[in-house]
Amino acid sequence: MKAKVMNKNEIMQVTEMKSIIRVVENVYCMKSKGETVVWPTTFHVFEEGKADMDIKSGYLPSQGVFGHKTVSFFAENVAKGLPTLVGVINVFDAKTGCLTGILEGAYITGIRTGAAGAIGAKYLARKNSETLFILGAGNQAAFQIAACITTFPALKKVYVADVLNHENAVRFVNGIQERLAKEFGIDTSGIRFEAAADLSEAVPDSDIVITVTPSRTPVIKKEWIRPGMHLSCIGADAEGKEEIEPEIFRNAKVFVDDMYHCVEAGESEIPIKRGMIEKENLTEIGKLISGECDGRSSDEDITIFDATGMALMDIAAANVALAMAEEKGLGTDIEL
Repeated sequence: MKAKVMNKNEIMQVTEMKSIIRVVENVYCMKSKGETVVWPTTFHVFEEGKADMDIKSGYLPSQGVFGHKTVSFFAENVAKGLPTLVGVINVFDAKTGCLTGILEGAYITGIRTGAAGAIGAKYLARKNSETLFILGAGNQAAFQIAACITTFPALKKVYVADVLNHENAVRFVNGIQERLAKEFGIDTSGIRFEAAADLSEAVPDSDIVITVTPSRTPVIKKEWIRPGMHLSCIGADAEGKEEIEPEIFRNAKVFVDDMYHCVEAGESEIPIKRGMIEKENLTEIGKLISGECDGRSSDEDITIFDATGMALMDIAAANVALAMAEEKGLGTDIEL
């Protein structure tokens, strides 16, 4: 049995943001039509807020593949000179059960998660949105910014906030333009980047808010939310996690990536448990993308996209990377 192994650098050579956005949109549509299978997630916390891991898996019949991803977050890896997010994706042929690929998982996780946040904004934010606010100054913030600039080329300003350590946001902002140019080929000469020290000023000044932290205490307050804003909530992917005040859900139009996981462990979990919104008020975004339902109906609507993340996106993106690597002669073929 032969399988292809791909490292981060090889994956970066065969993936680009526009194509990954299309891949993720396609997965959302297939998911909402019942054309995919998602198996239960295994999640374990080694140290609260500092170290955890999850195993996600799924099956894409139309692509003839299934697979799983194991990814871990270890905050203290920074001091050890190691990445905080580490993962591996395994892809299998659904006709034979044979392993076809083993891929470094952190980069694919990063780029497909960035695509997810931007897709929420693409279909729910106002088309004339010009200001983006990112809560979180970690590695994922760069992917969210890259995806949003790709989707909203008219963006003029990007706030980045780190509520635990403002200096992290300052360092991030100082280096983000160079990283976007080098890693994603994005020219940001017309965009102003700012480390937000006062969220009560930066959030209301924004059209799109994207949250990418492991917080278990709400950071974004209802009083900061103005009519017309869109929020993509990405960080809440386990029971008890929340980044925005539950009250924000009361009068918002809410879309999710996966109904079951978002109700159980997404940003929607706590508002539902507190009776601020019903499960019936949630709609999977694949239905919106495929035109089965409406999204924003006016410039005054407040919209929320709750994305816990699905292995389906990792598997689909990894499958594309494997095909492109085969064309370009990249990756290492191994016999098992």
